[in-house]
Amino acid sequence: MSERLLVLTPDARYADDAELERAMAGPDVEFAIFRERERSGLPADLLARCDGLLVWNEMPIDAGLLGQARNCRIVSRAGVGFDHIDLEAAAAAGIPVCNTPDYGTAEVADHAIALMLALKRGLIVYHQAIVEEPRGGFNFRHADRVKRLRGACFGVLGLGRIGTATALRAKAFGLDVAAYDPYLPSGQELALGVRRHKTLADLVAEADVLSLHVPLTPETRGLVDRDLLRAMKPSAMLITTARGAVVDPAALHEALREGWIAAAGLDVLPQEPPDPETPLLRDYAAQPDWLRGRLLISPHAAWYSPESQADARRLSTETLLLYLREGRLRNCVNADLLRDRPLRAAQ
Repeated sequence: MSERLLVLTPDARYADDAELERAMAGPDVEFAIFRERERSGLPADLLARCDGLLVWNEMPIDAGLLGQARNCRIVSRAGVGFDHIDLEAAAAAGIPVCNTPDYGTAEVADHAIALMLALKRGLIVYHQAIVEEPRGGFNFRHADRVKRLRGACFGVLGLGRIGTATALRAKAFGLDVAAYDPYLPSGQELALGVRRHKTLADLVAEADVLSLHVPLTPETRGLVDRDLLRAMKPSAMLITTARGAVVDPAALHEALREGWIAAAGLDVLPQEPPDPETPLLRDYAAQPDWLRGRLLISPHAAWYSPESQADARRLSTETLLLYLREGRLRNCVNADLLRDRPLRAAQ
């Protein structure tokens, strides 16, 4: 009989007691499920004994937590982004970190397009006007920023899986799709039928819509700052379904207030949940006339559908068990850091 494994989830983003995970894993795997944001909320004995961490994105997986999880042999992220995980600390402990890149692609691409359409077609303004005054608000002239989509330049920053899916959707709306991605192999843009810019500055200067699809790295943190926003067209729109810290919220607030850009649709913020007293969130709640219909925020929901959530749970669990049971790694995001370092063995 195989040894019983203990898998700990510190920050589950589902309502049940890991029913899907338990059914997949079988009786030789014990799951300890928590919904915490700080590691102080986790029982120290379970954290010390767990064979693997199956994590979402609510709790930092830092050196302190990994030091307490002294039996842990793998961290499996139920999602794509892993900027909340200390990859170096994990590698120093001999722990591979794996993500789940093959879920939610369609949902995030759909959401990016939905944010664009809601803003470009004036849906927010129309909704607010009719809610406030059903008769007087029933007037197409309330949305004075509506523009034709067909022929406009849809700029994609980052042409990976989600950026590609978003670009293909934008093409279906008749948009002229251009992209910038210095890591994309030459010729990939030809296969997708999109134009490729050699510099980010060239893309920003042309884009009527700039859609962000980049991971959070030292290179991309704060990338959308005052300088980039000032370089955009005054009629342009910013869309982000990437990572919150790619955009400087203070700079975006200034850009909207001063008219450097026309609108913005955000699914992610640097701090989640956000501080309601920050200028961007304060004005979003107050809806002053200068902001009405120009900003749309959703709660890091682009990835979500019941089907996508199930995929994230299933695939991340498969990845974790594949390693714990067979020693096989997939989607390892700290492989370079692990090179020449011994992997942690079962105790």
